[in-house]
Amino acid sequence: MNIGKISKNEKTIKFEAEIHCVQCGKKVPGGLKTSEKYYHTKEFKIELDNFLKKYLCGICRDKKRRD
Repeated sequence: MNIGKISKNEKTIKFEAEIHCVQCGKKVPGGLKTSEKYYHTKEFKIELDNFLKKYLCGICRDKKRRD
């Protein structure tokens, strides 16, 4: 998954984050990518925090769509 905007020729950074579904608590495998310029900025930290607070796994996301 990408965090922030990544331009066509911009260098990217891959990093791991503890991602858990906010509804069922399952740990979600996988890493995240962002641009080298955006990494460690204040906006990056805010966006990552918001992402982690709202993340739903595929099962919970599908249940929410059906309701």
